[in-house]
Amino acid sequence: MTSTDVRKDAEDSGPSGYAAARLRLLTEEARSGPPRRSALSELTDDWLAGLFTAGSEELRGVSLVAVGGYGRGELSPRSDLDLLLLHDGSDPQAVAALADRLWYPVWDLGLALDHSVRTPAEARKTAGEDLKVQLGLLDARHLVGDLGLTAGLRTAVLADWRNQAPKRLPELQELCAERAERQGELQYLLEPDLKEARGGLRDATALRAVAASWLADAPREGLDDARRRLLDVRDALHLTTGRATDRLALQEQDQVAAELGLLDADTLLRQVYEAARVISYASDVTWREVGRVLKARSVRPRLRAMLGGGKPVAERSPLAEGVVEQDGEVVLARAARPERDPVLPLRAAAAAAQAGLPLSLHAVRRLAATVRPLPTPWPAEAREQLVTLLGSGQPTIEVWEALEAEGLITRLLPDWERVRCRPQRNAVHIWTVDRHLIETAVRASEFTRRVSRPDLLLVAALLHDIGKGWPGDHSVAGEIIAKDVAARIGFDRTEVAVLSTLVRHHLLLVETATRRDLEDPATVRSVAEAVGSQGTLELLHALTEADALATGPAAWSSWRASLVADLVKRVSAVLAGELPEEPEAPAATAEQERLAIETVATGSPVLSLRAQTEPQADPADQPAGDPEPLGVELLIAVPDQPRVLPAVAGVLAMHRLTVRTAELRALPLPSGVEGSVLLLNWRVAAEYGSLPQAARLRADLVRALDGSLDIAGRLAERDAAYPRRRGVVAPPPRVTVASAASRLATVIEVRAQDAPGLLFRIGRALEDAGVRMRSAHVSTLGANAVDAFYVTGASGSPLPRDEAAAVARKLEEMLRG
Repeated sequence: MTSTDVRKDAEDSGPSGYAAARLRLLTEEARSGPPRRSALSELTDDWLAGLFTAGSEELRGVSLVAVGGYGRGELSPRSDLDLLLLHDGSDPQAVAALADRLWYPVWDLGLALDHSVRTPAEARKTAGEDLKVQLGLLDARHLVGDLGLTAGLRTAVLADWRNQAPKRLPELQELCAERAERQGELQYLLEPDLKEARGGLRDATALRAVAASWLADAPREGLDDARRRLLDVRDALHLTTGRATDRLALQEQDQVAAELGLLDADTLLRQVYEAARVISYASDVTWREVGRVLKARSVRPRLRAMLGGGKPVAERSPLAEGVVEQDGEVVLARAARPERDPVLPLRAAAAAAQAGLPLSLHAVRRLAATVRPLPTPWPAEAREQLVTLLGSGQPTIEVWEALEAEGLITRLLPDWERVRCRPQRNAVHIWTVDRHLIETAVRASEFTRRVSRPDLLLVAALLHDIGKGWPGDHSVAGEIIAKDVAARIGFDRTEVAVLSTLVRHHLLLVETATRRDLEDPATVRSVAEAVGSQGTLELLHALTEADALATGPAAWSSWRASLVADLVKRVSAVLAGELPEEPEAPAATAEQERLAIETVATGSPVLSLRAQTEPQADPADQPAGDPEPLGVELLIAVPDQPRVLPAVAGVLAMHRLTVRTAELRALPLPSGVEGSVLLLNWRVAAEYGSLPQAARLRADLVRALDGSLDIAGRLAERDAAYPRRRGVVAPPPRVTVASAASRLATVIEVRAQDAPGLLFRIGRALEDAGVRMRSAHVSTLGANAVDAFYVTGASGSPLPRDEAAAVARKLEEMLRG
C-alpha cells in the first residue's frame, strides 16, 4: 500500500480511518526510518487539514501550523503533535470553535498534543519571553488555512532570532549545559535518554537553531546521519514499548536492536554512542565558534577605531614546530607541511593539551586529509609527543576527542577501533572502554612523580583494557596487543616486557588485596613472582590506583587503597630479598581479651562497634576535618559452636549492614581462663541511614545462635515486601577453587549478583558442607559480589582437591537455585 492509498483511506473514513491508516503504516515492515516518519507526517497533515476544513463556513485569517519535531516532518510513532492555531484576531469565537474541532479528535485517539492559539503578535511576544517556544517556531511549517499568515510569522520569527542572536545564543548554550548536567552524556550512559542527554536530539535541534542565526554553523559531516540514527532508534523504542519514551532502558535494548535488525544490544549502544559523539563534538566546535564571533563583534569596533578603520590582523603565537595559537585555538602554522611531517598530528595534539587549548577543526581536518602514516617503529619524537599528550591531564580528553572525530586515532593505533564506543555493562564503570582508557591516563598523569618511568605508566594506562575488544580474558588478550603496540611505537625489548606485564596484571594488586589473606606467605610470593621487579611493582601500584579512580566512585576507597598499599609493602619486601615467615596467630589485643573473658563469663556473644579511619603517615597529607572512615569495625566474641558465620552474616543482613572484610579465628585466652572462644573481626558499613545499636545486634545474635530467630524467614519476608525492580538479567553465579593460592587453607572464590543475605546463604552452605572458615575477604563492585573464603577441614588442614571441588560445586548449585 502506497502513502497515497493510506492518506486516501484516512480522508475517506474520518478519525477512525486515520487511526487504522496510521496503524497500518507503523506495522509495515518494508517501511522504516525517514520514509516512515515522513509518511506519518503527511498522513497526519491530511487528517488535520480535513478537520480544519470540515466546518460549514470558510474562515479567513486563520491557519494551522506544525512546530517543533512535527514541523520538521519527523513524527515518531508516539511523538507529540506540536500545533499552533494562528489567527488575525478578527473572530475569536469562530477560532475557539475551530480549536475544539481540531483538538478533541486528537485527544479522542489518545495522541499527545501540545497546542496553542495565538495571533502573530502574541506568538512573537511569547517567543521573545520563552526560548523553547522560539526554538519550536523556527521549525514552523504551514499545514492548512491562510498561507500568508503563516509565511508572515515565519519571516518575522526568523528575523527576530537573527537580530536577537547575540543575546539568545548564550542563553541557549546555558540551557544545553544545564540539561547535560541533569541528564549526563549520551555517549557513555547504559540507559541513555535519546532526546535530553548531551549529544542527543535536543542538541541536534540546538545546532539547527545556531545555523538559522547565521552567526555560526556546525560541522556538517556526519551530523545528519547521526541525527537520523538516533531518530531511528527512538522509532524502534516507541514501537517495541508502545510508549512515548526517549529513555533506552536495559530491559528493552535487545528488542530495540532486533527491531532495527542489529546483532545485539551492544551493537545498538555502540551505534547510539557513535551518533552522540558526532553531535557532541559538533556542539563543542559550534559553541566555540559562537563565543569567538560574539567576542570579535564586541572587540572589533574598538580595534578599528584604534587602527584607523583598518582590518585587525589575528595574532598567532608559536607553540611548537608547525603549530601556533590563534583566537584561543591551536592551528597549523602557515609554513607547516603535514604531507612531509608525519609527527605533526601528535606534536599539534601535545602542544594543544599542554597549553590547555582546543585543536582547531580546520587543523584536524587538514591533518586527517594530508598527513603521511608514521613509519614502524615510530621515531623517538612521535613516541615522546604521545607521552606528552597522555601526561597533560584533563585537557588531554578534549584534544583526543578532536583527533578521534576525524579518524586520526585509529590511524595511529589501529587496535583502538575495537574499543571505540564499546559499552561496559557493569554498574561500576561510568565510561565506555575507550573513554575509560583516556580517563585512566589522565589519572595516571597525577602519579608521574611517584614512578621512575612515567612514560611506561602513561602508555600502560592507555593500553590496560585494550583487550576488551577481543573474546576471552581481556588481560590475556591485552598482553598480546600491548606487546605489538609497544614495539610499533618504538619501545625496546625490555620496555615492551614491562608494558605487557602491566597490562596482563593490571587487576592483580586490587584483586589480591581484597580477596586474599595477606598474612599468607603464598599470597605475597605469587604476586612477587608475577611482578618480577621493584620498578614494575611501583608502576603497577600507580596504574592500579589510576585505573580504579577512572572507573567510577564505587571502584576505589580509602579501604581498598590501604589494602593495596599493605600488599605492595609486603611484595616489595619479598622482591628485596626478605622472605616472609609463616604467620603465627596474632596476640590478642586488650579489647579482644576483654570481650573473650566476658563471653566466657556470660556464655553468650558480646560485641563492640568502633569507627575505623585511615592513619596519615604525613600530617601534611591529612585533609581538613575528620579522617575518612574506612567503615566500622565490628568485634564479636562468641563461645565456640557451629553455624557462627551464617548467624552473624544473617543478623547483619537483617540490619542492612554491608560486610567489607571478615575474619574468623579461635582466640587464645589468658592463662587461667578456661573455655574456647571464636573471634570475628569484621568491617561493616550501613547500606543507608545510621548504624544499629550494639545492644540490638547482640540481642538478635543471641537469638540467631540459639535458633529462636528465623533469619531465612525474616530475609524472605523483607524481599517479598520490597521486591527488586525488573532489570537486566544477571549472569549466573560462579564458584571456583583457587589452586595454589594458600598453603594454609583452601580458597573458594564466589562471584555472584549482590543481594541482601548473600553472605548468610554462602556461610550456611559452607557450614552444611562441614568445612571450617578461617577467614573471608568480601567485596562488592557495583551489583557484583566477589568473595574469597579460606576454609579448612575439621583438622585445620586444606581440603583435598576432590573434596574442595565438591564443596564448590554444591555451593554453586545452591546459589543458582
